[in-house]
Amino acid sequence: MEFTHRSYEKGQTIAAIATPPGDGGVAIIRISGPKAIEIGERIFSGPVKKYLTHTVHFGKIYDRQKNVVDEGLLLVMKAPKSYTGEDIIELHCHGGSLVTRKVLEETLHAGARAALPGEFTFQAFINGKIDLTQAEAVQALISSKSDLALKSAEKQLQGSLYANITNYQKNLTEITAIIEAWVDYPEEGLEFASQDELLLQLKKIISEMLQLANTFNDGKTLFAGLTLCLLGAPNVGKSSLMNALSRKNRAIVTNIPGTTRDILEEEISFCGMHFKLLDTAGIRNSPELIEKEGIARAKKAAMEADLVLFIGDIQKGLSLDEQALYKTLPKEKTLLVWNKQDLTHEKPKENGVLLSAKNEQGIDNLKNAISQIIWKSGPPSKEEVWITNERHHQALSSAITFLELAHKGLEENVSPEFLTLDMKSALKELGTIIGTNVTEDVLSAIFSKFCVGK
Repeated sequence: MEFTHRSYEKGQTIAAIATPPGDGGVAIIRISGPKAIEIGERIFSGPVKKYLTHTVHFGKIYDRQKNVVDEGLLLVMKAPKSYTGEDIIELHCHGGSLVTRKVLEETLHAGARAALPGEFTFQAFINGKIDLTQAEAVQALISSKSDLALKSAEKQLQGSLYANITNYQKNLTEITAIIEAWVDYPEEGLEFASQDELLLQLKKIISEMLQLANTFNDGKTLFAGLTLCLLGAPNVGKSSLMNALSRKNRAIVTNIPGTTRDILEEEISFCGMHFKLLDTAGIRNSPELIEKEGIARAKKAAMEADLVLFIGDIQKGLSLDEQALYKTLPKEKTLLVWNKQDLTHEKPKENGVLLSAKNEQGIDNLKNAISQIIWKSGPPSKEEVWITNERHHQALSSAITFLELAHKGLEENVSPEFLTLDMKSALKELGTIIGTNVTEDVLSAIFSKFCVGK
């Protein structure tokens, strides 16, 4: 893979629009590097070089012919107390697309280079302001779609994962040093810790690392979100339930069977989670070509979804065809929902969640039932450190494999030289998580996912 970001070089000053594209109230142009203050002096009306760090100033922004482009605020953040660890200037101007682009053009003409995706955060990493897990947490924070995902990203940004990894490294380095002493000074009979003590220490560290690695499935669910498919016969209330869950008049609701022909999608959040909600065509035997295609898509969506809500009419119960369809669905991801509870007091034969989508009764019970399926052992604690990144999980799993080899070798009295190799391999894998042993290809893959200006 070609490295997306140019190799860091002293003397590079970069600039980019740090706010979303389009018209808005305010736009921010960020400039970072050794020439940032000089560039500010060239295009801003005030004496930028004399400004104290972390101060805000109002003035005019000029083009190269000294014509006024806009007026706004200039913020000064001098090295090393800035996001990137270098001098930073931010120009806050009016948010029109044209004026924002014009201000950026003047910063580039004055000596800056257009920043690449994620390059400000890349500079922060290179300059030691943040470790790699924190850099990745910045992107996770931006892309979070649920409360739990946001909380996890915030904890990682604060250094929770970094603290765990460096603690493992510290303890493993001490064990490695003892094993290396056995190699370097065998005739001395040095033994800072007994074999049994080392085995206990290694076992404890492996157990802690396994516990962290096992949070990945929940962590992945937090950030990726889940697909929730509404499935059932015509007129059981799938569209009404979609409207109730999304709190929008999203789907057309009529008494005519087969109203929904294609799959409707809506993004929703509840119980701290993000969902893609799918309303599908009613399942029945139909000769009509378009409806048959909609039914085929509904079945395919149900099989691919993370969770299926199988909707039944509590007044009618499940027909033989509905029962047959219900039995084909994976039990571990299917929840039976009885709709139209407002029209009867009878209890259905099969257990399921009772509700009235029309009157929005029982919706909270449904949400709780969904949460119980997702979090079989209860929702994760907000204080828990989660692995949410595939790269982190792979590196942690590899490190655990090397440590298990070292533990087994220590039990079987394998030569210390081989134990040292396994221990150092584990330490190297842990280093890739926080960025102490990481290739340019990995950095490219990480920072190229960022938006320009971050």
